[in-house]
Order: sequence, then C-alpha cells, then structure tokens
Amino acid sequence: MEERIGNIDSIIKHWKESSDQNYLTMQNLLKSRDYSWSLFIGHLVIEKLLKAHYVKNLKVHAIFTHDLLRLARKTEMNLPDDYEEWLDVISTFNLNARYDNYKQDFYKLCTKEFTELWVTRIENLRTWLIRQL
Repeated sequence: MEERIGNIDSIIKHWKESSDQNYLTMQNLLKSRDYSWSLFIGHLVIEKLLKAHYVKNLKVHAIFTHDLLRLARKTEMNLPDDYEEWLDVISTFNLNARYDNYKQDFYKLCTKEFTELWVTRIENLRTWLIRQL
C-alpha cells in the first residue's frame, strides 16, 4: 500500500484547477472545429477530476493510468451505469488521438454531431464529479 499523503486539499485543488484549464481548452478546440483534439482534451478534463477523487477517497497519490473506468472504480465512487459506459468510450479518445495508426480513423469519426454529443457527456460527467468533490 502506498504511503498516505498529508497535503490532500492542495493536491485535490491542483487536479481540479488543471481540469478547469483543460475544460476551457476543450471548449476552444470545439469552437475552432478541431473536434478530435477537443475530445482528447475532454478525456483529460475527466481524468484529472477522477484523480482528485482518488486522492480524496484513498488519501494517496493517484495511480498513473489513462483508463478512466479503471480509475473511477479504484476511487470506490458509486457511478451511475451510463457514466461507466461513457468513461469506457471517453478513454478511447486518449488513445485514438495520440497514436498515428488510430488518428485518421478517429479524425473521420469526429464529426460535429459526434463531438457535440460527447462534449455534452463530458460536461455532464464533469459537473457530477465536481459536485462529488
């Protein structure tokens, strides 16, 4: 087991503020129609809030992972079923935008409609996660 940390509030604040900055970037990328990168940054918005919850609930530094569903389950939060499904899909935005062999297919998938749907879901998750902090 990891050693417990003492500066929990400042670490949670760091994750939350970093997530807030990424949220603004996601919105700007959406406005500029850079849809695949908007979703990639949206993944970071949620990842950082989940890491804040990890620190809050477990009193240790967050694990190094980009798998949102795995991270959420480790926080021992009680997520609604649809949020679990969303986290699973949003995790793919990290891989698909990052690796060349997935980028072109992901770019084609990220239409305006697809991106707006997932940005709305990211916003819903974000609001719910912030309320839980």
